[in-house]
Amino acid sequence: MIATITPARLASLIDAGHKIVLIDVRTPAEYREMHVPIARLCPLDRLTLDNVQALAPTKTTADPVYTICRSGSRGAQACQQLGTAGMTNVINVEGGTLAWEAAGLPVVRGKKAISLERQVRIAAGTLVLLGSLLGYLVHPVWIGLAGFVGAGLVFAGITDTCGMGMILAGMPWNQVPEDTSTKDPSSATCSVR
Repeated sequence: MIATITPARLASLIDAGHKIVLIDVRTPAEYREMHVPIARLCPLDRLTLDNVQALAPTKTTADPVYTICRSGSRGAQACQQLGTAGMTNVINVEGGTLAWEAAGLPVVRGKKAISLERQVRIAAGTLVLLGSLLGYLVHPVWIGLAGFVGAGLVFAGITDTCGMGMILAGMPWNQVPEDTSTKDPSSATCSVR
């Protein structure tokens, strides 16, 4: 069972002066678009115990570490991953950054990006359409492409792990070049290269 916290409760802990380590596990482009002011970026595909400890060097594996993503799913995956790696107190923010924003809590806004979930829908829909059209117009074997994507979506739904999302997260348009001119400790990120 993954521990969760509401955005309002986490905000009250921050306001009360608690030292909070909040790890945003979205892509760099999603993070750049909008993030919680204290969140530190460590994309899910680069999330390791070492990276988290580098972002929070005074923390032990028993101290709380909070994860956040867009809507909660990748944050829950991050909790499982960190728990497997030995962290005993990992807590996911319910509803992710969208719930944080909906609660009227402060966010940092930047350049707009297409969410990873939307990119997956666009790519999957395009591949299914392409497979169907090629199967009809060129050769029936192309229908297998649509079936493969459909099977991948079923697998993603059952396991809550999306291979296409992981591939898209690594694409160049989902990466943000690091700006060393404005580097400050509060905006630390894990290794994103």
